[in-house]
Parts: sequence; structure tokens; C-alpha cells
Amino acid sequence: MAEPKNTSNLRLTQIKDFLTMNKTATTLPWDPDCTKFPSRKELPSIPGAPEEAAWCWGENDYLGRLNFLTPSRVAAAGKEIRTGEIIPVNLPLTIPEAPAFGREPFRHEIKVLAENIAYDDIYHLNTQSGTQWDGFRHFAHIPSGSFYNNTKGEDIVGPHPNQKCSIHHWAEHGIAGRGVLLDYRGYAYKKGINYDPYEYYPISFEQLYLCGKDQGIDIRPQAQGGDIRIGDLLFIRSGWVEQYNLKSSEERNALALRPHALGKDDGQRYAGVSQEQRVLDWLHDCYFAAVAGDAPAFEAWPSHEDYHLHEYILALWGMPLGEMLDLERLATKCRERGRWTFFFSSAPANVPGGVSSHVNGTAVF
Repeated sequence: MAEPKNTSNLRLTQIKDFLTMNKTATTLPWDPDCTKFPSRKELPSIPGAPEEAAWCWGENDYLGRLNFLTPSRVAAAGKEIRTGEIIPVNLPLTIPEAPAFGREPFRHEIKVLAENIAYDDIYHLNTQSGTQWDGFRHFAHIPSGSFYNNTKGEDIVGPHPNQKCSIHHWAEHGIAGRGVLLDYRGYAYKKGINYDPYEYYPISFEQLYLCGKDQGIDIRPQAQGGDIRIGDLLFIRSGWVEQYNLKSSEERNALALRPHALGKDDGQRYAGVSQEQRVLDWLHDCYFAAVAGDAPAFEAWPSHEDYHLHEYILALWGMPLGEMLDLERLATKCRERGRWTFFFSSAPANVPGGVSSHVNGTAVF
């Protein structure tokens, strides 16, 4: 009985698409040029995948939602370039001085090739120590031990590693599209909302919605009547970089070295996006190509739920996750111009087998 019902639903979708000039993703693998995709609650069940996995681009896909950055969408995003003003979003590699979560600090050496004639650089770095993309190898879906698209730990390290979910796949595809900034820190100041970005503070969907409304943006997806387009790149300013710059070296290093342990009692605490279900629905249903923030974890840390946004964003949905981007100048420019969208491009490191990368990102107005 199930097959006739499915056939009937497919025909109904085809009729609706004809009337609305949409193209709905109804078969696997998805066509990235579709104009409508399933909501989080409508995701198809995929054999061998955890519940709520959106591994819908084929068994050998390691781009995830970067598939949405099609030539037509990138070309459309190019129309955001009007004044030609360039705003980089990368912190210096030396910032933070002491990285969070016990990571190694950046070290730079100059190699002398020929005195007064030629020199080289030597970098020693952890790609997670500053402005970064969390790659799909960075964080697994904990209950299943699966990284994006059924990649396992043995694919990453061990006697027979391979290049599943390697960061070089992103580098070869490229990242460029329409960026959307939600300046929650600016909105909080305006509304008298006080919080410390160096403490646990969950930013709810309702707060983000009101922030967007204050900026003149309906943060719902276009399919629900909002302004967010499939393939948009989301940026959220929580104020962490601002506070980092205001603190003394001793203060910020002491905060970075707070004891780190899994669970709600983690000494590492940061403001970020709430793990509530409405946020999960929103992040999924908007079909962002990537999301990023200015804090060390993007999501409020530590999670007070029995799951992390990282598990959904990276492992289940295949959506690049950026952290510690410098959004200070970007927020100032957006406010100055009265517009919160822009063209954005990023060049991840082309490292076969790599886990993550510095963002190397630029906004253009």
C-alpha cells in the first residue's frame, strides 16, 4: 500500500511545482539546483545513517551543503557587490595568544636562505587555534561514532587512512556566496541585554529572530516567507572578539586556560547559539551552505543538552562550521551601509587528509 501513496505524493508535488515554478528535491541523490528541499521533520530515512542524517548527495559526497553553491547561486550572490569595499574576517594567526580547549598556540619562525637577500617562513599551528572552519572530520555524531556521510575514525587515522571528508574537497570546490550577518551583540547593546561572551549564554531563536527584525531581515527561509535563500552563508556576532580585544593579555590568557572537561561543568564557557529545537529546525530548514560566528564554539558552551549543535551541523547535515571570525569591522560596515548581506568568499587549505582549515575569508560590498 505504501508504493501507491508515495506515487500519489510525488505526483502532487510535481503538480505543485508546475503551478509554483519550483523544483522540489524528491529523489536521492538530491539535485543541488532544486528550489525546495525537505524540512528537518521531512528528511528521508537513509539506510545505514543515523536518524536525522541528511546524507543526501551520494555515497561519495564530501561537500555536504557546499553543494548548494552552484554557479547560478554564486552568480546571483555576485550582485551583492556594489561599492567594492573589502572586509577581511580573519584574526591574525597570533590571536588568540592562548587558544581555548588546550590547543597549541601559533608559532612563527623566519628561515634565512641568504642573509639580506632571501627569507622563508616556517609556521607551527593547530588549524583550530584561531579563525577556523571546522571540517567534517572534526566532530562526529557521538551516539553512532559517525562523521559526515558514514566516515569513521579509522578513515582519518590508523593503519589505512583515506581521504573521506578531507578538507581538500572543500578547497577544490571553493566557497563563495551571499553572506548574511546577524549582529546579535549590537542588538543586545541596543536593547539593554547584558551578558558576558566569556560565560555560558545561549542565544535563542527568538532572540535571533528579533535581532534580524531589528536589522530589517526576516530570518526565516524563503519557503516560509522569510529572506534567507538556499545556499546563504550565515554569520552571527556574539561579541567574543570585541571582549578579547578589551581584555588585558593576562585576563584573556587566564580565561583561555580554564580547565576543560566534557559536560555542563566544563570550565571553558562561551556565549553562542542555543541548542534548542527551534534553533535546530531553523538552521536545518534555511539550508545555509555554511554557518559561522566570532566565538570559540559557535554554539553556547558547554551544551546543556545531551547533544551538541556540532553533531547536527557537521556530522548529520554536512554544513561547514566557522569559529572565531573577526566580525567587528564587518558589523560596522553593515551598520554604516544599512545592509546586512554581502558577497563572501573563502579559500580553505588544500591539504589532502586535512581535518580543518583557517577560513581565509573576505566579505565584499
